[in-house]
Amino acid sequence: MGSLSQYAVHYLATLMVGTTFLFALPIFIAPINWARLMLWRIPDDRDLAIYFGRCLGAFILIVELLMLRAVTMGNGVTYTFDVLFCVFGLMLLVHIYGAIRRIQPITETLEIGLWTVLLMLNTVFYPAPSVTL
Repeated sequence: MGSLSQYAVHYLATLMVGTTFLFALPIFIAPINWARLMLWRIPDDRDLAIYFGRCLGAFILIVELLMLRAVTMGNGVTYTFDVLFCVFGLMLLVHIYGAIRRIQPITETLEIGLWTVLLMLNTVFYPAPSVTL
């Protein structure tokens, strides 16, 4: 664990930029367009989907701000990694559940690989000898 910890801040910076522009901002600003891009079938009542999409985007932005603080100020790096373990682990479970139930498009099922890789990267770049959750 943490064999590349000397690059932890660089990893967080790269992850932050990528997830901000690929997930957080698009979901927060235009959730229906993002959902269409991800091949979701949009129901007739779009207001609820927009509401939940913006809520999810807002929480992703909170995680982005944690990464930004860790990258720019150098404090809270371990805490940010701990939060990312929670986010990545829960997102992995959500996507596995959706795949098992067959209630999501293939793009979401393929994200199981993304969350698995991010959990592994979080482990490799972890800046402490053990998790402090």
